[in-house]
Amino acid sequence: MDIPPEQSLIEYPSRFPIKVMGANVESFAQVIADLALMFDPEFDAATIERRPSSGGKYMGLTVTITATSREQLDEFYRTLSTHPMVKIVL
Repeated sequence: MDIPPEQSLIEYPSRFPIKVMGANVESFAQVIADLALMFDPEFDAATIERRPSSGGKYMGLTVTITATSREQLDEFYRTLSTHPMVKIVL
């Protein structure tokens, strides 16, 4: 189903979860929290959900921001996807 660019299935503002995976290093969650704050000044790092991989090498995070526009979400995805610590963004 194609949706015209001027329409969206998401109503704004909306709470929007984003899953991010990267290496299981101590600073990973803080780096992602800092990026989230750039796009949602009210973001609370304490709300990040963490799930280590079964082998412990990777960490999966769920970051829920308040999305205010499609442009904001697109730019947040781009910022996360191009960060050197991030392996996957869903």
